[in-house]
Amino acid sequence: MVRSSPASEAVPPADAYAAARLRAAHPRLTEFAAELPFELDGFQLRSCAALEDGHGVLVCAPTGAGKTVVGEFAVHLALTQGLKCFYTTPIKALSNQKYADLVERHGSAAVGLLTGDTAVNGDAQVVVMTTEVLRNMIYAGSRQLADLGFVVMDEVHYLADRFRGAVWEEVILQLPEHVALVSLSATVSNAEEFGDWLVTVRGDTTVVVDEHRPVPLWQHMMVGSRLLDLFGGEDAEGTLVVDPTLVRNTADLERQSAVWDRGRGRGPSRRDTRFRPPSRVTVIDRLDRDGLLPAITFVFSRAGCDAAVGQCVRSGLRLTTEDEVRQIRATIDRRTAELPQADLAVLGYWEWREALERGIAAHHAGMLPAFKETVE
Repeated sequence: MVRSSPASEAVPPADAYAAARLRAAHPRLTEFAAELPFELDGFQLRSCAALEDGHGVLVCAPTGAGKTVVGEFAVHLALTQGLKCFYTTPIKALSNQKYADLVERHGSAAVGLLTGDTAVNGDAQVVVMTTEVLRNMIYAGSRQLADLGFVVMDEVHYLADRFRGAVWEEVILQLPEHVALVSLSATVSNAEEFGDWLVTVRGDTTVVVDEHRPVPLWQHMMVGSRLLDLFGGEDAEGTLVVDPTLVRNTADLERQSAVWDRGRGRGPSRRDTRFRPPSRVTVIDRLDRDGLLPAITFVFSRAGCDAAVGQCVRSGLRLTTEDEVRQIRATIDRRTAELPQADLAVLGYWEWREALERGIAAHHAGMLPAFKETVE
């Protein structure tokens, strides 16, 4: 008896017909999808098809949903059509990451990088850059804009940023009309309104919104030494309910604080029961024990970032195995080989290296580019 495998089972005629029509109408998309190790989701197919049809595209999807695939398809179209594609990101770290990704796929000859720190192959057919770099190129009438066919604006929701949003708006308004704009955004509440504005200022724009989050987002709170879920499920109406255990624990801490407040000034013998947030080291150690690393701690100053690293190192915190330390050392040696030996002490190299070998590092705009790229 011959038993059919899932791969050999017949595809429903309607699905087969739809797939055949897609392949016929969008040969570039078919070619691009065949090179990927995974199947494209519906929102990715719709976005890429619109782009191949000559439309601008606004893609709104949660983090981790794969919206950057649409930007990579714009790169594919540019390379196959002999045009240029500029891939913009809001920060240098993202530019460096996307540059490395595209070089791995298309080769270093086809891809360049332009940030405030780095200029690599700026005349390439595909150039990754920060949004400010593109804005400056537009106003300067740079020759590099010749043959520009596509611009990808990753994290375009930065348009709403109070301080930097004007840069995104200027680029959108000043780009030549013939350039196809690919706008990639986290899910926003006014996607349709944003799309209507893009149609007004840029012409035909397809808006694709996907709210499915393929990577679950879990939220926790640390109360004392306990790491608790923020939510404990949903009520009958589907509204998230705060975890009762979290409510009880925070109420206990509030009562302890109230007892201390009433007892202040009654003499040094009284036990201090004030609530103190867990230290940074305690939080990281708990995350490590629960398998929740790697993690990012946001500190609102450069000096604060560096001080936080020092605090973790002085505590004796170590998050790396011997094998990981060897890999980190090899990366450090490769990335910093060109730094003059005489300057290492002045640059704080040895302290930075010790922390990095422990699995701890700062990342901010004030770092030496070689240090920052090594951390990334």
